[in-house]
Amino acid sequence: MSELTNALRQRLSAVRDPELGASIVDLGMIGEITVDDQGAALIEVFLTTSSCPLRTQIERDVHEAARVVDGISHVALSIGVLSPDGKAELLRTARQIAQSHAPPTTLRPGVPVLAITSGKGGVGKSSVTANLAVAIARTGRKVGVLDADIWGFSLPRLLGVAGPVEVSGGKMLPITRDFGSGSIHLLSMGFLAEEEQALLWRGLIVQKAVAQFLEDADWSEVDYLIIDTPPGTGDIAMTLARLLPTTQHIVVTTPARAAQRVAARAADFARKSNVRVVGVIENMSGFACECGERHDLFGIDGGRELAEELHVPLLAEIPLRSTVAHGGDVGEPSVMSDVVISRIFDVIAQRIVDEIAPPVGAQGCSARLLQAVESAVAANDLSR
Repeated sequence: MSELTNALRQRLSAVRDPELGASIVDLGMIGEITVDDQGAALIEVFLTTSSCPLRTQIERDVHEAARVVDGISHVALSIGVLSPDGKAELLRTARQIAQSHAPPTTLRPGVPVLAITSGKGGVGKSSVTANLAVAIARTGRKVGVLDADIWGFSLPRLLGVAGPVEVSGGKMLPITRDFGSGSIHLLSMGFLAEEEQALLWRGLIVQKAVAQFLEDADWSEVDYLIIDTPPGTGDIAMTLARLLPTTQHIVVTTPARAAQRVAARAADFARKSNVRVVGVIENMSGFACECGERHDLFGIDGGRELAEELHVPLLAEIPLRSTVAHGGDVGEPSVMSDVVISRIFDVIAQRIVDEIAPPVGAQGCSARLLQAVESAVAANDLSR
């Protein structure tokens, strides 16, 4: 019966996972296939979770594909759940497929995409996103900001940007605010729902919302896209990994070991999804009172230990300061008024622009050499 088994596996390779769009055979979702002397087939099907909302569709597609194979008289399925290693391999495969078949967006080729991630809520990820976006904008760039925290949107308030969203040419237009010589271009569910409104969404609805913010929006002008992600490794994280396969992650944690361990899981998800983690930011690293004494309210060195574990740079240790909360409340990020915070984020922004994720046209060695030559020529002209 090996010929029938091989024929079944080949036929099932045409069945696509409804969410990932890849072959369920390539994704490792088909296990052992057996066929008895009467042509009755038993097929092992592995899902990512036992409560998969697409289970019925996958079962139906497998049944229909298997039944058309000559020599098969009956089809039975054995449904299981992928092991942690199996899930990791599925994510790696899906990521590799996505890199070569990424859905179309209006982002120009090569525009750096940075996802600000965390393992848990309450670590100040959104305030880090807001301040970092402003700092990069002040280098003269147009910075797209996607508030992908569909349930916990906060960037409209943090950045002092209000809707409504307009549509042109069938695309949503991000709402713009100038910062220095650059600008922020923001899209958020906060423009489409009341600030106090709870969104009772899950699963495919949330994934579709995120996909629309990417595929049905005009990001054609931006030099960077920064994404504020919800905490954890759920549906939205997987959707972003599929839609934007070149995304790089910056992980935010507090010094507390509990936050650091959860952040490590977020980083582990990224790497198993074939996503680069490019740095760690430690937030709430300490509080300096008016007397000048430092108080480490949440412990010490959590960010540094996480960065060493991940073999990535620790980009900053951001202290606890009242200006961060106040700036978020009034829509004026603290990077605009607090000298200490401004200095820290300016250093991070410059490092991103120069080293971690150079803008389009500056990534290659040749482009950097050309820039250096141009700068030298300009300096020489000024000295005459």
